[in-house]
Amino acid sequence: MQAWLDWLSSLPAPWLYGAIVVAACAENVFPPLPADSVVALGAFAAARSGGSALGAWAATMVGNLVGALAMFALGRRVGISGLSARFPRTFPAEASARVAAQFRKRGLLALIVSRFLPGVRALVPPVAGALGMGVARSAAAMAIASGVWYAIVCGLAFRAGANADALLKQIASQQRLAGAVAAGIILLVAAAFAWRRRNRR
Repeated sequence: MQAWLDWLSSLPAPWLYGAIVVAACAENVFPPLPADSVVALGAFAAARSGGSALGAWAATMVGNLVGALAMFALGRRVGISGLSARFPRTFPAEASARVAAQFRKRGLLALIVSRFLPGVRALVPPVAGALGMGVARSAAAMAIASGVWYAIVCGLAFRAGANADALLKQIASQQRLAGAVAAGIILLVAAAFAWRRRNRR
């Protein structure tokens, strides 16, 4: 990893930010890619080579939104059943149906919260597209969630000092925390809806 970091650090700033754009974009297209770790290491390399946290964050946001909107367009084109038929491992029918059900019930709130769940967030853009959600509203919701999350990632990278291994451990810990908080929000919202329905009856 040190050799890779040294190589990243040796890149001119535009090329380094370009690598971050590609990694953030690929997360939406190839969900197994550990994009958070790649982005964190890219931002870490930017800090070592005199780059800026804002530049690393902006590059991440550009890549993330480009990839998300590309998958949104794919979902709109093929629909839920088409996603499951073409990409059964990435979009298993049962999981995609659960995500779609939450989107129908909760709308943009579900979209924002789901982007914080590591095992679910790759499903969010194409499923939102397949359900016919508005492009502008969906893009704004995804930008809010990704903006907050990657601000944390880039901030940690620029405060990590010289210890890249410690940085990756911090990112993993923050992922678990973000997932737990997002799951808690989902439960609270579901409980609130259930309570309102009960009172109406």
